[in-house]
Amino acid sequence: MDELKWEKLTDVYGRLEADVLKSYLEAEGVPVELFQESVGYSSFPTTIDGLGRVQLFVPKEKAEEARELLEAYQNPSDDSINEETS
Repeated sequence: MDELKWEKLTDVYGRLEADVLKSYLEAEGVPVELFQESVGYSSFPTTIDGLGRVQLFVPKEKAEEARELLEAYQNPSDDSINEETS
C-alpha cells in the first residue's frame, strides 16, 4: 500500500476562514486541499458558516513549513505588523 502523501494541518470552522488560510499558504508556495464536512447526516447535506468544519491538508514534505506559516498567521509578531505599515 502506498504511503499517504498529504497530512492534516488544521481544522477551521467555516469555509471563509478556510479559503483565507488556503490563499495565504498557497501564496507562500504550500499547496492546500480542503475537506469540508456537512452539518447533519441527511441525504441533502448543508453547511452553515461557523458550523461546518473544514480540514486543511498539505503535502507531507511541506508540513513543517505549513505549520510555521500557520503559527505566524495565528500569532503575528508586533515586528511584522510594524514592517508592513512602514
